[in-house]
Formats: sequence, C-alpha cells, structure tokens
Amino acid sequence: MGHRRQNAFRAISGMTWRVRGCLAALAAVLVFPAAAAEVRILTSGAYKPVVEEAVPLFEKATGHTVRVSNDTAGGVLRRVEGGESTDLVVLTPTGLDGLAKKGRVVSETAAELAKVGIGVAVKEGAPKPDIATSDALKNALLEARSVAMIDPAAGGSSGIYLSKLFERWGIADQVKAKAVLMSGGYVASKLVTGEADLALHQVSEILAVKGVTLVGTLPADVQNFTVYAGAVASGAGDAEAARAFLRFLAGPEVARVLATKGMMTP
Repeated sequence: MGHRRQNAFRAISGMTWRVRGCLAALAAVLVFPAAAAEVRILTSGAYKPVVEEAVPLFEKATGHTVRVSNDTAGGVLRRVEGGESTDLVVLTPTGLDGLAKKGRVVSETAAELAKVGIGVAVKEGAPKPDIATSDALKNALLEARSVAMIDPAAGGSSGIYLSKLFERWGIADQVKAKAVLMSGGYVASKLVTGEADLALHQVSEILAVKGVTLVGTLPADVQNFTVYAGAVASGAGDAEAARAFLRFLAGPEVARVLATKGMMTP
C-alpha cells in the first residue's frame, strides 16, 4: 500500500511540474515573443501623430518595438532613394509608386492608410479670421502680418499645393514677402513663438501643437486632401514584422485614432 501511495505521489508531482513548465513556457511566449523585432518606420510628417499613438498599442500587442523617423514627403522620398535603411515607408501613393519602380519598396504590400486636408490656425486666444470662403481666406492672408507654412522647396505636400494656389489667386508675391517657411516639423509652432499670425498646414500637424487654435479647414472649393499609404521596404530587416505593423496601421484600432488626429480613412 505504501509503495502505491509513493508511486501515485510521484505521478502527481511529475504532472504538477509538467503543468508548471507548460504555464511558464506559455507566459514566456506571451510576454517575450520569440520573434520580437525592431521595426523602423520612415513617415511623412502629417501622418506622424497617428504613428506615435499607434506604436505603444502595437508594441503591447506584439512584443515588437518600433523606431519612428519622419520628414516631409519630399524628404522621405529623397532619403529612401538615397539608400537610407528602413523597414516601412509612409508616403503618398504617387511617391510609393516611384519608389516601387526603383525597387525601394515592395509594391504588393502597399496599403492606403489615411487622408488629411489643410487647415488654418492662430495662436490660442488670438482673434479668428474669417476663412469661410475663398475670398475671405485670401483677405485673411493679405491682412496677416506673417504667414507660416512648409517651404515648397522642402517637398512638403501642403507647401507645394499652397504655393500654386497663391499663384492662381495672384497673391504669390504678397504672401512670399511675409511667409515664414519651415523645411519640416510643426508649422503651427511659429504661432506659439510669435513669429507668425497665421499658419497653414495639414490639420493633423496643427492639432499636434499645444497653444494654438484650429480656425478651420480651407474652403471646399480650394481644399486639397493628401492621401498617405504605407509599403514595406525592399531591404526590410524583418519583413514580416514590418507587414504586421502595416496591417495594424490599416486596421480598425488605428482607424479610431484618425479622427482624433484630424485625419480620415482614405
């Protein structure tokens, strides 16, 4: 009888340790994924606020880490064409098409992620100009002491569009004389420092700056929407991790983030 009890005890003990071992292994998988990787993403500036909010959600869900770099659309294009190493690129669809033709990104991975319009901002507490119509916006630009915007030469999509709009309106020289141009970053920050009275930039980037007020978006007849898309880089260090992050950015969880950042689903 004693031997039977000892054998039963050994059997139960063995099962207990095997169960503990399985649970420990499962916990290790859940907390420390075996395939954890670092995903490097190079994104156009307007989409950066979305990426920054998505990163901790993705990292918590997968165990991967994400390193974010950003630039103007033109800057991203030049950096990738110049051979900068990255895993994921967020750019306009046209820009990604060009990179795909040069073998820099994998075309079949491309996915549209968001779109955003151009807004007008003033310093918090400052009077809001009338921008309800094209004529009203034109007058607001002419009356402003200084106007901040992305330098078209830097390749920012909003700056390129606005410079052409001002030429079409016949006010390009007047705006140029008072323009505060930035080659990248948050244009609306020039309102906070007092260097500009008005700022025109992608809505998502205006909302990312504290101490400013979004007056509104450009009138519908002159509004310009920029679509942002992502694609896995041809030389991605971990292509599957990069694809996973791209799927996450295109998924429902990040779709809910877009509206809070002044962006829309494409």
